[in-house]
Amino acid sequence: MMTDVVESSGSLAPHDRPAGDPTGAAAARTGTDDAAAAERIGEIRRRIDEIDRTLVALWQERAALSQEVGATRMASGGTRLVLSREREILERFRAELGADGTQLALLLLRAGRGPL
Repeated sequence: MMTDVVESSGSLAPHDRPAGDPTGAAAARTGTDDAAAAERIGEIRRRIDEIDRTLVALWQERAALSQEVGATRMASGGTRLVLSREREILERFRAELGADGTQLALLLLRAGRGPL
């Protein structure tokens, strides 16, 4: 289940800031003034950023391939859409990710074929 998260951006008083961080910037970025936790959060976030870059690249590749399938099908006299294929994709994502998977699949399908 996906949820919205609100991050606090309050700053720490000077006596509450970790040594070596006179401005409290680490706490503002990570939500904690614990140096070890802030470092671990930084490591995790760097990996999340790598995954996000990969997801964007894969999204773009998938959309381009889907558009090519549609163009090839239409150029050969076929239909614009194959609804059974779209249902298959929706079901696969729903089975793996639940309701959020269905929403993700709908977005992926739209990116490849455009709005209905």
